[in-house]
Amino acid sequence: MTSASHHSEITLRVNGKPHTLRVDHRRVLLDLLREDLDLTGSKKGCDHGQCGACTVLVDGRRLNSCLLLAVTLDGSEITTVEGLGGDGEEPHPLQRAFLDRDAFQCGYCTPGQLCSAVGMLAEAAAGHPSHVTGPETPAGPPVALDRTEIRERMSGNLCRCGAYPRIVEAIEDVI
Repeated sequence: MTSASHHSEITLRVNGKPHTLRVDHRRVLLDLLREDLDLTGSKKGCDHGQCGACTVLVDGRRLNSCLLLAVTLDGSEITTVEGLGGDGEEPHPLQRAFLDRDAFQCGYCTPGQLCSAVGMLAEAAAGHPSHVTGPETPAGPPVALDRTEIRERMSGNLCRCGAYPRIVEAIEDVI
């Protein structure tokens, strides 16, 4: 009796570059990014999808990479904090705003906060309502982002240092 293979070849486009890898079916995206591609910006916080330190963009949507099996992402476009600035010449406007507003202390959560903020701004621009916007609000025109809306939409990203006011200010600077 032969055992089934527990590995598959997948191709991911990470920060604009294609990568073909043979991955164990149990391997999560966070470990693949950090260990195989040496992209260590995304952090392993809780390893349970509750802190947001591992947040990356998958096909433009913000997701917790510690919960995503890499094998399920074949063909996906992944953007990590290292890829937010595009060509790497200039930082993303949110990265600049975080620096200008001192929106971090220890910096551990910052990569996840940045990726989540980029995804959140795209969701609001596409008209996706949040809990604050109200369930009766259909998806449609862009959602106006005030402080309450920003806090709600960023609530999945924890900061143990408590830099929340500065994070909200930095996000306000780019909207």
